[in-house]
Amino acid sequence: MKSKIVLITGASSGIGYETARRLVLQGHKVYGAARRTELIEPLCQYRVVPIAMDVTVSDSMDAAVRRIIEEEGRIDVLVNNAGYGYLGPVETVPLEEARRQLEVNLFGMAYLTQLVLPYMRERHSGHIINISSIAGRAVILFGGWYNVSKFAVEAFSDALRMEVEPFGIRVSIIEPSGIKTPWGLIAADNLETSVQGSAYEKQGLRMAGTFRWAYGSDLMSKPASVTRSIVSAVNARHPSTRYHPGLGAHTIIFLHSILPTRLWDSFARLIGR
Repeated sequence: MKSKIVLITGASSGIGYETARRLVLQGHKVYGAARRTELIEPLCQYRVVPIAMDVTVSDSMDAAVRRIIEEEGRIDVLVNNAGYGYLGPVETVPLEEARRQLEVNLFGMAYLTQLVLPYMRERHSGHIINISSIAGRAVILFGGWYNVSKFAVEAFSDALRMEVEPFGIRVSIIEPSGIKTPWGLIAADNLETSVQGSAYEKQGLRMAGTFRWAYGSDLMSKPASVTRSIVSAVNARHPSTRYHPGLGAHTIIFLHSILPTRLWDSFARLIGR
């Protein structure tokens, strides 16, 4: 297997952290990007290279890509893993919070992609892997702006794939279902905050309780399932355009595609009861 130069964002914890470790153990050179690089230091024993980056700050992305090109001369794989979620009713979530989700989940990813593409085109080779979510295919109750950001990742990735394929560049999307990470509990906290004192409080608190129960149980899939999909995409000679790790991902996509809209709405509301 040919060793690749990989840049992965959001590498300080969870899926990004474990993916960086797994890729290095397979012989790849991995640059793990995060705002707090000290959290990546334990990975240095595996030879992961920590690199400072905030995907909402263009200068930090410029500097990170420039450094990798100076040291390696290329970037073979970009894994856009950094993400952020804040659940709540469209009516009550502040627009500045909505903009933050789009800045992290879409525009930061887009800017970093723009930075690496010229180097990939020059070599007529490269692979961009965008971490989306099942929430980019099916709307969840109180998903609101998080759904908007992930649907945007899907459209962005589809457009990008068609544009760059003639230059030998591949684009893959990872669409996990519910994964047992701290994200679910943080999302529950944010949901409770966003519905306090509003007309949505009763239903929102129920939904937050559902999140806490689900993410505190063994119902959710382990992060390793997502890591396996990313690693598989990195190593594949002909990577798939979409990967669906996690229990129920294929089922949810199928149901959303066949159910009438109002029936899906009822199903989504039922989950929050």
